[in-house]
Amino acid sequence: MSTTTIRVETDQPYDVVVGHGAASGLAEAVGGAARVAILHPEVLADRATELATQLDAEVTQVQLPRGEKAKTAKVLDACWKILAEDGFTRSDAIVGVGGGATTDLAGFVAATWLRGVRYVSVPTTLLGMVDAAVGGKTGINLKAGKNLVGAFWEPAAVLADLDFLTTLPVDDLRGGLAEMIKHGFIADPRTLELFESDPQAMLTPGSAALAEAVARSMEVKAGVVAGDLRERTSTGGRVGRELLNYGHTLGHAVERREKYTMRHGYAVSIGTQFAALLSRNLGHADDAFVARHRDVFGSVGLPLTYAADAWDDLRATMNLDKKTRAGSLRFVLLDAVGEPFIAEAPDEDVLRRTYAELTA
Repeated sequence: MSTTTIRVETDQPYDVVVGHGAASGLAEAVGGAARVAILHPEVLADRATELATQLDAEVTQVQLPRGEKAKTAKVLDACWKILAEDGFTRSDAIVGVGGGATTDLAGFVAATWLRGVRYVSVPTTLLGMVDAAVGGKTGINLKAGKNLVGAFWEPAAVLADLDFLTTLPVDDLRGGLAEMIKHGFIADPRTLELFESDPQAMLTPGSAALAEAVARSMEVKAGVVAGDLRERTSTGGRVGRELLNYGHTLGHAVERREKYTMRHGYAVSIGTQFAALLSRNLGHADDAFVARHRDVFGSVGLPLTYAADAWDDLRATMNLDKKTRAGSLRFVLLDAVGEPFIAEAPDEDVLRRTYAELTA
């Protein structure tokens, strides 16, 4: 068993353990809770049962719908009812085992039950590890958009066990790689080098290169959220946690237009191509920067373009983006790798022209 421990230095510090066999630390992570609820999708029922055998506690397994279908008020209410029936108190714990949607929902259950109980995240997908598990964002979706109801609730620990990736479908693996590449562009040139030197290794669970890239990606996110947990410090020339939303303004709009049937990472890949083009068209980045985005994302089979007739729908949806301030659209963009800035209310003609390039 080989693991790396990353300390997330927020007001309530916690450890992210990443590597093969990381989930074996669950008993320590729940902190001696007398009752533990393990929330998981049906497909992971056997894995959840295996994890439960580690615990010297009364365990309740709660089966959730798969994917984004778990992130609804109806499912949240059903979880509360189970906790109430089983007598869960503030000294008990919630464990989320699954992909990003599962851990988002499980974290929100923990944040809202009795105004907050101990929570441990055990992400089982690559996207869940590098995106949802670190940072304390929890929540559910509404018809109006994703993650519109939620809370910041930091886990007591994150156990990112790379053994889970060996059975992950390649399309799901690619979805996580998109966020890792994004982390490379916003903060870590070494991650980009790993992709460029051997893209196939990034698509191979168990490869040393992938293990290094996952740990680096989680470390990037840990560092960003430690400095700005609640996305409040993007002012002047400083970009705080909003940095993590590079590519997400258009990406989230694409997801909504696709009725959340497109993988998040695929939408982020499209959104990041748009962000790179916009950075160049606003006079900040150069053509080589745009080309590098196409090359790195494309090297692992991620989408680079989107429908030519979609702009009006996407533009309307972007008005709901959480980065919008006083009705003005804001984009996280880059001058170069690791050099972010916020573009406030870009010219509408530039936005439309940039999107036209994305569809070419």
